[in-house]
Amino acid sequence: MMEKHGCECCAGHSLAEPDGVKTYCPVETTLGLIGGKYKALIVWRLMEGPLRFSQLSKIVKCASPRMLTRQLRELEADGLVSRRAYAEVPVRVEYSLTRMGESIYPILSAMYRWGSGYLAEQGKSVGCAMRPPQDEAGGFGV
Repeated sequence: MMEKHGCECCAGHSLAEPDGVKTYCPVETTLGLIGGKYKALIVWRLMEGPLRFSQLSKIVKCASPRMLTRQLRELEADGLVSRRAYAEVPVRVEYSLTRMGESIYPILSAMYRWGSGYLAEQGKSVGCAMRPPQDEAGGFGV
């Protein structure tokens, strides 16, 4: 993730840089981590367990292999996804969530629920590759 210093909205505000210490906006940081074109969907589906690249490409049908690879590399660089390559021929690669990646579930779940409610208010139906959250406790329940 490109590290962003401070918050554009807070620039010049006295809380933006107290005593010369760099500060960061938690909301901007979160959106930067999961705001990529397919990142939320990738993380959501990895909540179910490790997936191979070919499985992810079937789930994220709109993404080209290059785009999917890019999103996975960014998630890995940000510490949300782990990549494991097995010494096999051909090489088998699995992607799974790190603890930090798993910790984002409540945020994605809340976004899913809020978005579903918003769509209902607008008279629109939910149609998404993200499955509805299975429980309120924070686990995926699969």
